[in-house]
Amino acid sequence: MAKREDLAIIRAARAGQAGAQLALGKRYLFGGNGLPQSLPTALHWLVRAAQQQEPDAWMLIGSHIPLEVARAANMPLDLCLWYERAFDAGVLQAGLVLAQLVLTPGDSGSDQNALTGLRSKAMKALEATAQAGIAEAQWLLAQHVDNAASVAPSPAPLASDQIAIKPAAKVEDATLEWTERAADAGVMQAQQSLAQMAWDKADWPVFLERALPLARSVLQQYGGLLAQLNGPSDALARQLGEESLSLLRRAAQTLLSSADFDAYEVQQFLELAAYGDDKTAQLALGLWYARMDSHGQRMSVGTGSANYKKAIRWLTLAGEAGLADAWYALSRIYLKSEFSQRNLLDMQRHLEHAAEMGHCEAQLECGLSAWRNRREQLTNDVRAVYWLQKAAAQGSAEAASLLAKIADSAQPMAWAQTAKQQLTRELVKAHPFLAARVELALLFGLSRPEALLLDLNRADSGHCLVVDIRAQYARSKRRLILIQTGEERQALSRIARLFEDVDCGPNGPEGNYRQRLYRFKTAVPSVDAIEQDAD
Repeated sequence: MAKREDLAIIRAARAGQAGAQLALGKRYLFGGNGLPQSLPTALHWLVRAAQQQEPDAWMLIGSHIPLEVARAANMPLDLCLWYERAFDAGVLQAGLVLAQLVLTPGDSGSDQNALTGLRSKAMKALEATAQAGIAEAQWLLAQHVDNAASVAPSPAPLASDQIAIKPAAKVEDATLEWTERAADAGVMQAQQSLAQMAWDKADWPVFLERALPLARSVLQQYGGLLAQLNGPSDALARQLGEESLSLLRRAAQTLLSSADFDAYEVQQFLELAAYGDDKTAQLALGLWYARMDSHGQRMSVGTGSANYKKAIRWLTLAGEAGLADAWYALSRIYLKSEFSQRNLLDMQRHLEHAAEMGHCEAQLECGLSAWRNRREQLTNDVRAVYWLQKAAAQGSAEAASLLAKIADSAQPMAWAQTAKQQLTRELVKAHPFLAARVELALLFGLSRPEALLLDLNRADSGHCLVVDIRAQYARSKRRLILIQTGEERQALSRIARLFEDVDCGPNGPEGNYRQRLYRFKTAVPSVDAIEQDAD
Protein backbone atom coordinates (compact mmCIF):
# COMPACT_ATOMS: atom_id res chain seq x y z
CA MET A 1 0.00 0.00 0.00
CA ALA A 2 1.29 3.46 -0.92
CA LYS A 3 2.44 5.57 2.00
CA ARG A 4 1.27 9.10 2.73
CA GLU A 5 4.42 10.54 1.13
CA ASP A 6 3.83 8.50 -2.02
CA LEU A 7 0.22 9.63 -2.20
CA ALA A 8 1.33 13.24 -2.14
CA ILE A 9 3.77 12.60 -5.00
CA ILE A 10 1.07 10.83 -6.98
CA ARG A 11 -1.35 13.75 -6.57
CA ALA A 12 1.34 16.24 -7.60
CA ALA A 13 2.32 14.11 -10.61
CA ARG A 14 -1.28 13.89 -11.73
CA ALA A 15 -1.50 17.66 -11.36
CA GLY A 16 1.31 17.99 -13.91
CA GLN A 17 4.31 18.85 -11.74
CA ALA A 18 7.46 17.75 -13.58
CA GLY A 19 9.47 17.08 -10.42
CA ALA A 20 6.74 14.89 -8.97
CA GLN A 21 6.41 12.97 -12.24
CA LEU A 22 10.16 12.35 -12.26
CA ALA A 23 10.13 11.24 -8.61
CA LEU A 24 7.15 8.94 -9.19
CA GLY A 25 8.83 7.45 -12.25
CA LYS A 26 11.94 6.69 -10.18
CA ARG A 27 9.91 4.98 -7.49
CA TYR A 28 8.12 2.73 -9.97
CA LEU A 29 11.42 2.13 -11.76
CA PHE A 30 13.20 0.68 -8.74
CA GLY A 31 10.27 -0.26 -6.49
CA GLY A 32 10.15 -0.14 -2.73
CA ASN A 33 8.82 2.43 -0.22
CA GLY A 34 5.28 1.10 -0.61
CA LEU A 35 5.17 1.11 -4.43
CA PRO A 36 5.82 -2.02 -6.54
CA GLN A 37 8.41 -2.07 -9.28
CA SER A 38 6.66 -1.59 -12.63
CA LEU A 39 8.71 -0.64 -15.66
CA PRO A 40 5.71 0.21 -17.90
CA THR A 41 4.31 2.55 -15.21
CA ALA A 42 7.75 4.04 -14.65
CA LEU A 43 8.08 4.68 -18.39
CA HIS A 44 4.70 6.45 -18.41
CA TRP A 45 5.69 8.97 -15.73
CA LEU A 46 9.26 9.42 -16.97
CA VAL A 47 7.98 10.25 -20.45
CA ARG A 48 5.61 12.85 -18.98
CA ALA A 49 8.51 14.35 -17.06
CA ALA A 50 10.76 14.29 -20.12
CA GLN A 51 8.09 16.13 -22.11
CA GLN A 52 8.51 18.92 -19.54
CA GLN A 53 12.25 19.00 -20.28
CA GLU A 54 13.51 17.08 -17.24
CA PRO A 55 16.99 15.79 -18.32
CA ASP A 56 17.08 13.17 -15.61
CA ALA A 57 13.90 11.65 -17.05
CA TRP A 58 15.36 10.76 -20.45
CA MET A 59 18.61 9.69 -18.82
CA LEU A 60 16.66 7.19 -16.72
CA ILE A 61 14.71 6.03 -19.77
CA GLY A 62 17.89 5.45 -21.75
CA SER A 63 19.65 3.70 -18.87
CA HIS A 64 16.92 1.48 -17.41
CA ILE A 65 13.99 0.98 -19.83
CA PRO A 66 14.73 -2.12 -21.95
CA LEU A 67 13.64 -2.75 -25.52
CA GLU A 68 10.75 -5.05 -24.60
CA VAL A 69 9.08 -2.42 -22.42
CA ALA A 70 9.61 0.30 -25.03
CA ARG A 71 8.05 -1.85 -27.77
CA ALA A 72 5.03 -2.55 -25.58
CA ALA A 73 4.28 1.19 -25.30
CA ASN A 74 1.44 2.74 -27.31
CA MET A 75 3.74 4.77 -29.58
CA PRO A 76 7.19 3.18 -29.38
CA LEU A 77 8.72 5.40 -32.07
CA ASP A 78 7.88 8.47 -29.98
CA LEU A 79 10.33 7.17 -27.38
CA CYS A 80 13.22 7.37 -29.85
CA LEU A 81 13.63 11.06 -29.00
CA TRP A 82 14.40 10.29 -25.36
CA TYR A 83 16.76 7.43 -26.19
CA GLU A 84 18.53 9.71 -28.67
CA ARG A 85 18.98 12.43 -26.05
CA ALA A 86 20.22 9.91 -23.50
CA PHE A 87 22.70 8.57 -26.03
CA ASP A 88 23.91 12.07 -26.84
CA ALA A 89 24.44 12.52 -23.12
CA GLY A 90 26.73 9.48 -23.04
CA VAL A 91 24.41 6.53 -22.27
CA LEU A 92 25.58 3.85 -24.73
CA GLN A 93 22.78 1.43 -23.85
CA ALA A 94 20.30 4.06 -25.02
CA GLY A 95 21.95 4.08 -28.45
CA LEU A 96 21.47 0.31 -28.75
CA VAL A 97 17.77 0.47 -27.83
CA LEU A 98 17.31 3.37 -30.28
CA ALA A 99 18.84 1.28 -33.08
CA GLN A 100 16.75 -1.77 -32.15
CA LEU A 101 13.52 0.27 -32.18
CA VAL A 102 14.26 1.75 -35.59
CA LEU A 103 16.05 -1.06 -37.43
CA THR A 104 14.00 -4.00 -36.13
CA PRO A 105 10.54 -2.57 -35.48
CA GLY A 106 8.28 -5.07 -33.78
CA ASP A 107 5.10 -3.51 -35.16
CA SER A 108 4.69 -4.15 -38.90
CA GLY A 109 2.34 -1.17 -39.06
CA SER A 110 5.03 1.36 -38.04
CA ASP A 111 5.13 4.67 -39.86
CA GLN A 112 7.68 4.08 -42.62
CA ASN A 113 8.25 7.82 -43.16
CA ALA A 114 9.10 8.24 -39.50
CA LEU A 115 11.45 5.25 -39.65
CA THR A 116 13.23 6.68 -42.68
CA GLY A 117 13.93 9.92 -40.85
CA LEU A 118 15.27 8.12 -37.78
CA ARG A 119 17.36 5.51 -39.59
CA SER A 120 20.49 7.63 -40.06
CA LYS A 121 20.48 8.64 -36.38
CA ALA A 122 19.98 5.04 -35.36
CA MET A 123 22.86 3.83 -37.54
CA LYS A 124 25.23 6.39 -36.05
CA ALA A 125 24.21 5.33 -32.55
CA LEU A 126 24.60 1.67 -33.47
CA GLU A 127 28.08 2.18 -34.90
CA ALA A 128 29.18 4.01 -31.77
CA THR A 129 27.85 1.34 -29.41
CA ALA A 130 29.34 -1.43 -31.55
CA GLN A 131 32.72 0.29 -31.53
CA ALA A 132 32.42 0.54 -27.74
CA GLY A 133 32.29 -3.27 -27.56
CA ILE A 134 28.64 -3.96 -26.83
CA ALA A 135 28.07 -7.43 -28.29
CA GLU A 136 24.37 -6.98 -29.09
CA ALA A 137 25.20 -3.83 -31.04
CA GLN A 138 27.92 -5.61 -32.98
CA TRP A 139 25.52 -8.36 -34.02
CA LEU A 140 22.81 -5.89 -34.98
CA LEU A 141 25.32 -3.87 -37.01
CA ALA A 142 26.43 -7.02 -38.80
CA GLN A 143 22.83 -7.55 -39.92
CA HIS A 144 22.38 -3.94 -41.05
CA VAL A 145 25.86 -2.96 -42.20
CA ASP A 146 24.57 -2.25 -45.70
CA ASN A 147 22.49 0.59 -44.22
CA ALA A 148 25.43 2.20 -42.50
CA ALA A 149 26.20 5.73 -43.60
CA SER A 150 29.89 4.90 -43.44
CA VAL A 151 31.05 1.31 -43.18
CA ALA A 152 34.74 2.20 -43.21
CA PRO A 153 35.37 5.87 -44.05
CA SER A 154 38.26 6.50 -46.38
CA PRO A 155 40.34 9.64 -45.75
CA ALA A 156 41.04 10.08 -49.45
CA PRO A 157 38.27 11.20 -51.82
CA LEU A 158 37.00 8.55 -54.23
CA ALA A 159 36.82 8.85 -57.98
CA SER A 160 33.37 9.11 -59.51
CA ASP A 161 33.47 5.53 -60.82
CA GLN A 162 34.54 4.25 -57.37
CA ILE A 163 31.84 5.91 -55.31
CA ALA A 164 29.27 3.22 -56.01
CA ILE A 165 31.79 0.36 -56.19
CA LYS A 166 33.84 0.95 -53.04
CA PRO A 167 31.08 0.65 -50.39
CA ALA A 168 29.45 -2.29 -52.16
CA ALA A 169 32.78 -4.12 -52.24
CA LYS A 170 33.28 -3.61 -48.51
CA VAL A 171 29.83 -4.57 -47.29
CA GLU A 172 30.56 -8.31 -47.22
CA ASP A 173 33.89 -7.83 -45.45
CA ALA A 174 32.33 -5.47 -42.91
CA THR A 175 29.47 -7.87 -42.27
CA LEU A 176 31.92 -10.69 -41.65
CA GLU A 177 34.07 -8.52 -39.37
CA TRP A 178 31.17 -7.43 -37.15
CA THR A 179 29.74 -10.92 -37.07
CA GLU A 180 33.09 -12.30 -35.92
CA ARG A 181 33.38 -9.64 -33.23
CA ALA A 182 29.88 -10.40 -31.97
CA ALA A 183 30.60 -14.14 -32.05
CA ASP A 184 33.82 -13.69 -30.11
CA ALA A 185 31.84 -11.66 -27.57
CA GLY A 186 29.52 -14.63 -27.04
CA VAL A 187 26.47 -13.85 -29.17
CA MET A 188 25.13 -17.28 -30.13
CA GLN A 189 23.25 -16.04 -33.19
CA ALA A 190 26.48 -14.59 -34.56
CA GLN A 191 28.31 -17.86 -33.91
CA GLN A 192 25.56 -19.77 -35.71
CA SER A 193 25.72 -17.31 -38.61
CA LEU A 194 29.48 -17.84 -39.00
CA ALA A 195 28.99 -21.60 -38.89
CA GLN A 196 26.32 -21.32 -41.58
CA MET A 197 28.62 -19.19 -43.77
CA ALA A 198 31.39 -21.78 -43.47
CA TRP A 199 28.94 -24.61 -44.25
CA ASP A 200 27.69 -22.84 -47.37
CA LYS A 201 31.29 -22.36 -48.54
CA ALA A 202 32.20 -25.98 -47.67
CA ASP A 203 35.00 -24.62 -45.46
CA TRP A 204 34.99 -27.57 -43.06
CA PRO A 205 37.86 -26.52 -40.73
CA VAL A 206 36.24 -23.12 -40.12
CA PHE A 207 32.83 -24.75 -39.74
CA LEU A 208 34.11 -27.12 -37.07
CA GLU A 209 35.91 -24.27 -35.32
CA ARG A 210 32.64 -22.34 -35.04
CA ALA A 211 30.11 -25.16 -34.79
CA LEU A 212 31.76 -27.59 -32.37
CA PRO A 213 31.65 -25.31 -29.30
CA LEU A 214 27.98 -24.58 -30.00
CA ALA A 215 27.13 -28.24 -30.53
CA ARG A 216 28.96 -29.23 -27.35
CA SER A 217 27.11 -26.53 -25.44
CA VAL A 218 23.76 -27.83 -26.70
CA LEU A 219 24.78 -31.40 -25.84
CA GLN A 220 25.83 -30.37 -22.34
CA GLN A 221 22.50 -28.62 -21.80
CA TYR A 222 20.19 -31.31 -23.18
CA GLY A 223 22.28 -34.49 -23.30
CA GLY A 224 21.00 -35.64 -19.91
CA LEU A 225 17.52 -36.09 -21.39
CA LEU A 226 18.63 -38.87 -23.74
CA ALA A 227 18.45 -41.55 -21.05
CA GLN A 228 14.84 -40.58 -20.30
CA LEU A 229 13.56 -40.84 -23.87
CA ASN A 230 12.25 -43.91 -25.67
CA GLY A 231 11.69 -42.25 -29.03
CA PRO A 232 11.59 -38.94 -30.85
CA SER A 233 10.12 -36.18 -28.69
CA ASP A 234 8.15 -33.18 -29.94
CA ALA A 235 8.90 -31.39 -26.66
CA LEU A 236 12.65 -31.84 -27.16
CA ALA A 237 12.32 -30.70 -30.77
CA ARG A 238 10.64 -27.47 -29.61
CA GLN A 239 13.30 -26.91 -26.95
CA LEU A 240 16.19 -27.40 -29.34
CA GLY A 241 14.75 -25.59 -32.36
CA GLU A 242 15.62 -26.18 -36.00
CA GLU A 243 18.94 -24.31 -35.84
CA SER A 244 20.32 -26.41 -32.98
CA LEU A 245 19.12 -29.65 -34.58
CA SER A 246 20.77 -28.70 -37.86
CA LEU A 247 23.94 -27.70 -36.02
CA LEU A 248 24.20 -31.05 -34.21
CA ARG A 249 23.62 -33.04 -37.38
CA ARG A 250 26.07 -31.02 -39.47
CA ALA A 251 28.76 -31.14 -36.80
CA ALA A 252 28.46 -34.94 -36.66
CA GLN A 253 28.54 -35.30 -40.45
CA THR A 254 31.60 -33.04 -40.75
CA LEU A 255 33.43 -34.88 -37.98
CA LEU A 256 32.78 -38.19 -39.71
CA SER A 257 34.58 -36.94 -42.81
CA SER A 258 37.59 -35.71 -40.80
CA ALA A 259 40.68 -37.75 -40.07
CA ASP A 260 40.39 -37.75 -36.29
CA PHE A 261 37.22 -37.51 -34.21
CA ASP A 262 35.62 -38.71 -31.01
CA ALA A 263 33.23 -41.49 -32.04
CA TYR A 264 31.24 -41.26 -28.81
CA GLU A 265 30.75 -37.52 -29.27
CA VAL A 266 29.57 -38.00 -32.86
CA GLN A 267 27.08 -40.63 -31.71
CA GLN A 268 25.73 -38.31 -29.01
CA PHE A 269 25.32 -35.45 -31.48
CA LEU A 270 23.36 -37.71 -33.79
CA GLU A 271 21.29 -39.23 -30.98
CA LEU A 272 20.26 -35.84 -29.59
CA ALA A 273 19.27 -34.58 -33.04
CA ALA A 274 17.46 -37.86 -33.83
CA TYR A 275 15.49 -37.77 -30.58
CA GLY A 276 14.69 -34.16 -31.49
CA ASP A 277 12.88 -35.60 -34.54
CA ASP A 278 15.41 -34.46 -37.14
CA LYS A 279 14.78 -36.91 -39.99
CA THR A 280 18.19 -36.54 -41.61
CA ALA A 281 19.84 -37.16 -38.24
CA GLN A 282 17.73 -40.30 -37.81
CA LEU A 283 19.01 -41.52 -41.18
CA ALA A 284 22.60 -40.69 -40.23
CA LEU A 285 22.23 -42.41 -36.84
CA GLY A 286 20.79 -45.53 -38.48
CA LEU A 287 23.71 -45.66 -40.90
CA TRP A 288 26.08 -45.11 -37.96
CA TYR A 289 24.68 -48.11 -36.06
CA ALA A 290 24.79 -50.20 -39.26
CA ARG A 291 28.40 -49.12 -39.84
CA MET A 292 27.76 -48.33 -43.49
CA ASP A 293 27.38 -45.34 -45.79
CA SER A 294 24.33 -44.28 -47.79
CA HIS A 295 25.43 -46.53 -50.70
CA GLY A 296 25.41 -49.63 -48.50
CA GLN A 297 29.21 -49.88 -48.33
CA ARG A 298 30.75 -50.87 -45.01
CA MET A 299 32.48 -48.12 -43.03
CA SER A 300 35.03 -48.63 -40.28
CA VAL A 301 33.72 -46.01 -37.87
CA GLY A 302 33.12 -46.09 -34.17
CA THR A 303 33.95 -48.96 -31.90
CA GLY A 304 32.44 -52.41 -31.82
CA SER A 305 30.37 -54.19 -34.39
CA ALA A 306 27.21 -53.04 -36.11
CA ASN A 307 23.97 -52.91 -34.13
CA TYR A 308 21.38 -53.78 -36.77
CA LYS A 309 18.45 -53.71 -34.36
CA LYS A 310 19.02 -50.06 -33.52
CA ALA A 311 19.91 -49.28 -37.12
CA ILE A 312 16.61 -50.71 -38.38
CA ARG A 313 14.68 -48.72 -35.78
CA TRP A 314 16.11 -45.34 -36.79
CA LEU A 315 16.17 -46.07 -40.51
CA THR A 316 12.52 -47.08 -40.42
CA LEU A 317 11.62 -43.79 -38.71
CA ALA A 318 13.57 -41.86 -41.33
CA GLY A 319 12.01 -43.85 -44.15
CA GLU A 320 8.49 -43.28 -42.85
CA ALA A 321 9.32 -39.58 -42.79
CA GLY A 322 9.97 -39.67 -46.54
CA LEU A 323 13.72 -40.33 -46.92
CA ALA A 324 14.35 -42.79 -49.75
CA ASP A 325 17.96 -43.33 -48.62
CA ALA A 326 16.64 -44.94 -45.43
CA TRP A 327 14.65 -47.60 -47.29
CA TYR A 328 17.63 -48.32 -49.53
CA ALA A 329 19.87 -48.73 -46.48
CA LEU A 330 17.32 -51.10 -44.93
CA SER A 331 17.36 -53.20 -48.09
CA ARG A 332 21.15 -53.49 -47.82
CA ILE A 333 20.87 -54.57 -44.18
CA TYR A 334 18.39 -57.36 -44.94
CA LEU A 335 20.74 -58.54 -47.69
CA LYS A 336 23.75 -58.94 -45.39
CA SER A 337 24.76 -62.49 -44.66
CA GLU A 338 25.93 -61.61 -41.13
CA PHE A 339 22.50 -60.22 -40.21
CA SER A 340 20.68 -62.89 -38.18
CA GLN A 341 17.28 -61.87 -39.60
CA ARG A 342 18.41 -61.81 -43.24
CA ASN A 343 15.33 -61.90 -45.46
CA LEU A 344 15.33 -61.48 -49.23
CA LEU A 345 11.62 -60.72 -49.34
CA ASP A 346 12.02 -57.83 -46.91
CA MET A 347 15.10 -56.73 -48.84
CA GLN A 348 13.12 -56.58 -52.09
CA ARG A 349 10.19 -54.79 -50.43
CA HIS A 350 12.41 -52.06 -48.99
CA LEU A 351 14.34 -51.78 -52.24
CA GLU A 352 11.17 -51.22 -54.25
CA HIS A 353 9.94 -48.71 -51.67
CA ALA A 354 13.16 -46.71 -52.13
CA ALA A 355 12.87 -46.99 -55.92
CA GLU A 356 9.29 -45.74 -55.85
CA MET A 357 10.47 -42.70 -53.88
CA GLY A 358 13.03 -41.88 -56.56
CA HIS A 359 16.27 -43.45 -55.28
CA CYS A 360 18.47 -43.88 -58.35
CA GLU A 361 20.57 -46.81 -57.10
CA ALA A 362 17.44 -48.62 -55.93
CA GLN A 363 15.81 -48.11 -59.33
CA LEU A 364 18.88 -49.51 -61.06
CA GLU A 365 18.97 -52.49 -58.69
CA CYS A 366 15.25 -53.17 -59.25
CA GLY A 367 15.79 -53.04 -63.01
CA LEU A 368 18.76 -55.40 -62.89
CA SER A 369 16.90 -57.80 -60.60
CA ALA A 370 13.83 -57.89 -62.85
CA TRP A 371 15.94 -58.44 -65.94
CA ARG A 372 17.92 -61.28 -64.34
CA ASN A 373 14.64 -62.98 -63.38
CA ARG A 374 12.85 -62.38 -66.68
CA ARG A 375 12.45 -66.12 -67.33
CA GLU A 376 10.59 -66.63 -64.06
CA GLN A 377 7.79 -64.29 -65.07
CA LEU A 378 6.92 -63.04 -68.54
CA THR A 379 6.35 -59.41 -67.50
CA ASN A 380 9.66 -59.05 -65.66
CA ASP A 381 11.27 -57.54 -68.77
CA VAL A 382 8.60 -54.81 -68.75
CA ARG A 383 9.34 -54.08 -65.07
CA ALA A 384 13.06 -54.00 -65.85
CA VAL A 385 12.56 -51.41 -68.56
CA TYR A 386 10.37 -49.32 -66.25
CA TRP A 387 12.99 -49.10 -63.48
CA LEU A 388 15.91 -48.69 -65.87
CA GLN A 389 14.13 -45.80 -67.56
CA LYS A 390 13.68 -44.13 -64.16
CA ALA A 391 17.35 -44.62 -63.25
CA ALA A 392 18.59 -43.47 -66.67
CA ALA A 393 16.51 -40.30 -66.36
CA GLN A 394 18.50 -39.52 -63.19
CA GLY A 395 21.82 -39.89 -65.01
CA SER A 396 22.73 -43.54 -64.40
CA ALA A 397 25.05 -44.53 -67.25
CA GLU A 398 24.79 -48.23 -66.35
CA ALA A 399 20.98 -48.09 -66.57
CA ALA A 400 21.09 -46.26 -69.92
CA SER A 401 23.56 -48.80 -71.32
CA LEU A 402 21.48 -51.82 -70.30
CA LEU A 403 18.27 -50.14 -71.44
CA ALA A 404 19.70 -49.68 -74.92
CA LYS A 405 20.40 -53.43 -75.08
CA ILE A 406 17.06 -54.76 -73.91
CA ALA A 407 14.62 -52.25 -75.47
CA ASP A 408 14.36 -50.61 -78.88
CA SER A 409 13.85 -46.97 -79.69
CA ALA A 410 11.20 -45.88 -82.16
CA GLN A 411 12.58 -45.90 -85.73
CA PRO A 412 10.25 -45.24 -88.73
CA MET A 413 10.05 -48.13 -91.20
CA ALA A 414 10.27 -47.56 -94.96
CA TRP A 415 7.21 -49.65 -95.73
CA ALA A 416 5.11 -47.65 -93.23
CA GLN A 417 6.23 -44.34 -94.74
CA THR A 418 5.22 -45.52 -98.22
CA ALA A 419 1.91 -46.91 -96.97
CA LYS A 420 1.14 -43.67 -95.14
CA GLN A 421 1.59 -41.73 -98.37
CA GLN A 422 -0.74 -44.11 -100.26
CA LEU A 423 -3.58 -43.92 -97.75
CA THR A 424 -6.08 -41.43 -99.07
CA ARG A 425 -8.88 -39.89 -97.03
CA GLU A 426 -11.37 -42.35 -98.55
CA LEU A 427 -9.18 -45.33 -97.64
CA VAL A 428 -8.76 -44.06 -94.08
CA LYS A 429 -12.54 -43.80 -93.73
CA ALA A 430 -13.06 -47.22 -95.28
CA HIS A 431 -10.31 -48.95 -93.24
CA PRO A 432 -9.84 -47.02 -89.94
CA PHE A 433 -8.17 -49.91 -88.13
CA LEU A 434 -5.69 -50.45 -90.98
CA ALA A 435 -4.87 -46.72 -91.13
CA ALA A 436 -4.29 -46.65 -87.37
CA ARG A 437 -1.95 -49.65 -87.56
CA VAL A 438 0.08 -48.03 -90.34
CA GLU A 439 0.43 -44.87 -88.22
CA LEU A 440 1.49 -47.00 -85.26
CA ALA A 441 4.15 -48.72 -87.38
CA LEU A 442 5.41 -45.36 -88.57
CA LEU A 443 5.70 -44.06 -85.00
CA PHE A 444 7.36 -47.07 -83.37
CA GLY A 445 9.18 -48.86 -86.17
CA LEU A 446 7.02 -51.98 -86.36
CA SER A 447 7.43 -54.59 -89.05
CA ARG A 448 4.41 -55.28 -91.21
CA PRO A 449 3.35 -58.46 -89.36
CA GLU A 450 3.79 -56.67 -86.02
CA ALA A 451 1.70 -53.74 -87.16
CA LEU A 452 -1.10 -55.92 -88.52
CA LEU A 453 -1.29 -58.33 -85.58
CA LEU A 454 -0.43 -56.22 -82.51
CA ASP A 455 -3.09 -56.29 -79.78
CA LEU A 456 -3.23 -52.64 -78.66
CA ASN A 457 -5.27 -53.47 -75.58
CA ARG A 458 -2.36 -55.52 -74.16
CA ALA A 459 0.67 -53.90 -75.75
CA ASP A 460 0.55 -50.49 -74.10
CA SER A 461 2.40 -50.70 -70.75
CA GLY A 462 2.58 -46.95 -70.23
CA HIS A 463 6.36 -46.59 -70.45
CA CYS A 464 6.92 -49.00 -73.34
CA LEU A 465 5.13 -50.89 -76.09
CA VAL A 466 5.18 -54.69 -75.68
CA VAL A 467 5.34 -56.25 -79.16
CA ASP A 468 4.57 -59.96 -78.90
CA ILE A 469 2.72 -61.64 -81.80
CA ARG A 470 4.23 -65.10 -81.44
CA ALA A 471 0.84 -66.70 -80.89
CA GLN A 472 -0.24 -65.74 -84.42
CA TYR A 473 3.14 -65.31 -86.13
CA ALA A 474 5.64 -67.90 -84.89
CA ARG A 475 8.68 -66.43 -86.65
CA SER A 476 8.50 -63.20 -84.65
CA LYS A 477 10.26 -62.39 -81.38
CA ARG A 478 9.02 -60.60 -78.31
CA ARG A 479 10.48 -57.12 -78.06
CA LEU A 480 9.95 -53.90 -76.15
CA ILE A 481 9.86 -50.44 -77.72
CA LEU A 482 10.43 -47.38 -75.51
CA ILE A 483 7.87 -44.58 -75.35
CA GLN A 484 10.21 -41.63 -75.02
CA THR A 485 8.38 -38.44 -75.93
CA GLY A 486 5.08 -36.81 -75.11
CA GLU A 487 4.08 -36.87 -78.77
CA GLU A 488 4.54 -40.65 -78.89
CA ARG A 489 2.49 -41.04 -75.71
CA GLN A 490 -0.35 -38.88 -77.02
CA ALA A 491 -0.44 -40.61 -80.40
CA LEU A 492 -0.45 -44.07 -78.81
CA SER A 493 -3.26 -43.08 -76.43
CA ARG A 494 -5.29 -41.73 -79.34
CA ILE A 495 -4.83 -44.91 -81.40
CA ALA A 496 -5.56 -47.11 -78.37
CA ARG A 497 -8.92 -45.38 -77.88
CA LEU A 498 -9.90 -46.53 -81.39
CA PHE A 499 -9.27 -50.17 -80.44
CA GLU A 500 -10.89 -49.85 -77.02
CA ASP A 501 -13.46 -52.64 -76.44
CA VAL A 502 -12.46 -54.16 -79.82
CA ASP A 503 -11.30 -57.77 -80.12
CA CYS A 504 -7.89 -57.50 -81.80
CA GLY A 505 -7.56 -61.28 -82.18
CA PRO A 506 -8.39 -63.46 -85.20
CA ASN A 507 -12.04 -63.66 -84.14
CA GLY A 508 -12.40 -59.90 -84.11
CA PRO A 509 -13.67 -57.58 -86.85
CA GLU A 510 -10.23 -57.45 -88.51
CA GLY A 511 -10.05 -61.21 -89.05
CA ASN A 512 -6.95 -63.38 -89.12
CA TYR A 513 -3.52 -62.46 -90.45
CA ARG A 514 -4.23 -63.55 -94.06
CA GLN A 515 -7.38 -61.43 -94.15
CA ARG A 516 -5.55 -58.42 -92.75
CA LEU A 517 -2.64 -58.85 -95.14
CA TYR A 518 -5.00 -59.11 -98.11
CA ARG A 519 -6.82 -55.96 -97.04
CA PHE A 520 -3.51 -54.15 -96.65
CA LYS A 521 -2.21 -55.20 -100.10
CA THR A 522 -5.48 -54.21 -101.70
CA ALA A 523 -5.45 -50.77 -100.08
CA VAL A 524 -1.75 -49.97 -100.73
CA PRO A 525 -0.47 -52.31 -103.48
CA SER A 526 2.65 -50.24 -104.16
CA VAL A 527 4.16 -51.20 -100.81
CA ASP A 528 5.07 -54.62 -102.20
CA ALA A 529 7.46 -52.90 -104.58
CA ILE A 530 9.83 -51.95 -101.76
CA GLU A 531 11.94 -54.21 -99.61
CA GLN A 532 10.14 -55.39 -96.50
CA ASP A 533 10.34 -58.08 -93.88
CA ALA A 534 9.54 -61.60 -95.08
CA ASP A 535 6.10 -62.66 -94.05
